[in-house]
Amino acid sequence: MTQKKISILNPLSTIGIIGGGQLGRMLVLEAKRMGYNVVVLDPKPNSPAGQVADEQITATFDDFSALRNLAQKTEVLTFEFEHIDVESLKLLENEGYAIYPSSNTLRLIQNKFVQKNMLKHIGIKVPEYYLINTLKELTDVFYKFGQKVILKTCKGGYDGKGNLVIDDINKLEESYRIFSGTEIMAEEFIHFTKEVSIIVAKNHDEIALYPIAENFHKNSILINSLIPANIPEDIEKQIHLMSKRIVEELDDYGVFCIEFFIDSDSNVLVNEIAPRPHNSGHYTIEGCVSSQFEQHIRIITGMPLGSPKLRCPCAMYNILGNELVDGTYSVSGVNSILKIQDCHFHLYGKLESKHLKKIGHITALDDSVGKADRKAKIALSKLKID
Repeated sequence: MTQKKISILNPLSTIGIIGGGQLGRMLVLEAKRMGYNVVVLDPKPNSPAGQVADEQITATFDDFSALRNLAQKTEVLTFEFEHIDVESLKLLENEGYAIYPSSNTLRLIQNKFVQKNMLKHIGIKVPEYYLINTLKELTDVFYKFGQKVILKTCKGGYDGKGNLVIDDINKLEESYRIFSGTEIMAEEFIHFTKEVSIIVAKNHDEIALYPIAENFHKNSILINSLIPANIPEDIEKQIHLMSKRIVEELDDYGVFCIEFFIDSDSNVLVNEIAPRPHNSGHYTIEGCVSSQFEQHIRIITGMPLGSPKLRCPCAMYNILGNELVDGTYSVSGVNSILKIQDCHFHLYGKLESKHLKKIGHITALDDSVGKADRKAKIALSKLKID
């Protein structure tokens, strides 16, 4: 480990979080439970995290004076999403402010092409990929990959934004034009049998691996996760070995999510890494001894790692906005959900909803994944968004 040991910050110390969304909110809630003060920076007034923090600085993420103000008010900084200016964080680190994970890790992960190069360099299997500079290069790769590719922006994509699946030669030029002016890459389309992910926590002493989640997406939006994933033991061991290798290479502190594809030949390929808590790890709040959010707070304050042990099988479903509501909203049916034993309802405090926007989640626990899944589906069916 090249990094120095993290300073121990006892409760009543102040944590700074860049980003005020739902991940930030859940980090704040854990930090407050543990006795810390929290200041959040986000451009939207009354953000989900700002609602529960001690203070919100309302400013854009590229406002360096606001970032420095956040650093000056706090003893450690972290972030809930990747789309932050790395150079600003580096400047703050050079001024002596502690940021975990570091700007170096963010720089490596933020650019998907650079991230894939790192993974390939350390012997981790990934989908084949190419940097694209011209329409001809895209056309050549399209045919090389059997006339089906995923075109991605190297930076900035999430929840289906910043990527396109192309399976028609007539759509190549239009797709290339959509991403014009941005750095793009083309990736082979993996005909996977399962998508899974793992939350990995690392501090200066050890690495903790959470149970593997089996994930189900629609239009690149996570719909639900089942835990533990229904995978063979040898696949689980592969994922554990690959995950440890990746976080050791990153050589940093924090909570990381690693997403994998498993294909029909039982090959395990890494899709992406997130240097923060992740949607597919929400089940850990009720499902594990220490949640991914508690774990992240423990790490950045220099405390020992908590246990990632699964209490019992879980099913987590995102609560997504529907196509009938675009703007302010209300929910009903919560009383029916709360009648269901060991079913847990989370709403994020977002002021507006729209189609497929994540506004909350439901986690159900039971003595089998199947029972938990059926319970969560019943709960979700009782919820109405108007």
